[in-house]
Amino acid sequence: MSKNRRWRSAALTIMSTALVLTLAGPASALAGTSPATAPAAVAAHSTGAHVPAPTAHRPVGTASARLVDPSRPDPWRADTPTRELMVTFWYPADSTRGTHPPYVSPELSRALYGLEQPATVRTNALADARPAAGRHPLILLSPGFGMSRTTLTALGEEFASRGYAVAAVDHTYETSVEFPGGRIESCLACGQEATDPQFGAKSSRARAADLRFVLDRLTAPGRERGGPVRGLSVDASRVGAAGHSLGGAAALEAMREDPRIKAAANLDGTIWIPAGDDTGRPALLFSAGVGASPEATQNWEDNWKRFTGPRYWVDLPTAGHLSFSDNHWLVDNLGLRDQLPPEAYRENFGTVDGNRALAATRAYLGAFFDRHLLGRPAPLLDRPSPRFPEVRFAK
Repeated sequence: MSKNRRWRSAALTIMSTALVLTLAGPASALAGTSPATAPAAVAAHSTGAHVPAPTAHRPVGTASARLVDPSRPDPWRADTPTRELMVTFWYPADSTRGTHPPYVSPELSRALYGLEQPATVRTNALADARPAAGRHPLILLSPGFGMSRTTLTALGEEFASRGYAVAAVDHTYETSVEFPGGRIESCLACGQEATDPQFGAKSSRARAADLRFVLDRLTAPGRERGGPVRGLSVDASRVGAAGHSLGGAAALEAMREDPRIKAAANLDGTIWIPAGDDTGRPALLFSAGVGASPEATQNWEDNWKRFTGPRYWVDLPTAGHLSFSDNHWLVDNLGLRDQLPPEAYRENFGTVDGNRALAATRAYLGAFFDRHLLGRPAPLLDRPSPRFPEVRFAK
């Protein structure tokens, strides 16, 4: 019914005389390949690629910030008494002028993928644009384990174009993270998931704490004047959380722990801490049908019974686990699909086109949050739709 919802994405390796690229995990996961040894050349396919444009027409601003929580030690480094995070914000902007930041820096691209190619992708948002006036509903985003917050760029830009403020969090030491000044911290937690049976629960709680801290910063008094994004005001009564893979489990956990989070969505992520807990708040599960395992399906079946509020379980049978991240359309739009072994492509991306998978993800998540944060009609959640005949209701 649903794919094996892993918390760590499998590494894909494309090797040719000009290209070594992984789009599913940290460079350290590559067998026999590292950023130091990967070719620096960029494949010719990379020129002209763009993040798929948002479906709404509102201009989008973006900014990144380093945030430090002095009250909490780092969960992955015992010698670090504070938790340090990088966060990307997308938000409605009041101008259509400005520069579009790169999808990822060349340095971070090398650390994540072993190559600079993704750094050539152009984004749609405007760097440091002035936020539009008013208080905006907020969506917190958490990426998959071993994956960067940048892999949720297409979702972040989409929600901002719809009128939401968005904060995507890098969970330090669970992926490569670039801080101001060019310092890059590596994935210290990578490998622990294979040996520690409590890893999924530990990471879910640590990530939930990260999301709650970012929410604290965005809703603190005076945030409009001196918050992470100057001039951005969020509506603390309309907050949602969503994530991919382990990030989806973290979004549900953050909602369970924090009554300020009114709705949460899980994109194909195993749930490591029993969900629901009588919160009575809405939950969306969006699964990838390709490569379903009985264990993964049973995990969601068991947790489904615990949700006591409005609940939705939709499935994209032709998708793969990575179809809910930017990695799918990156592979397709950079012309890399034919360079992957067919079985590796299908294992991670299924048979659906990457842009089509993104369109479905944007539509169903948008409908979910529009209904439960904004009170808008969302018939897409009630019945099969001719707009997306490939999407079915699993429950």
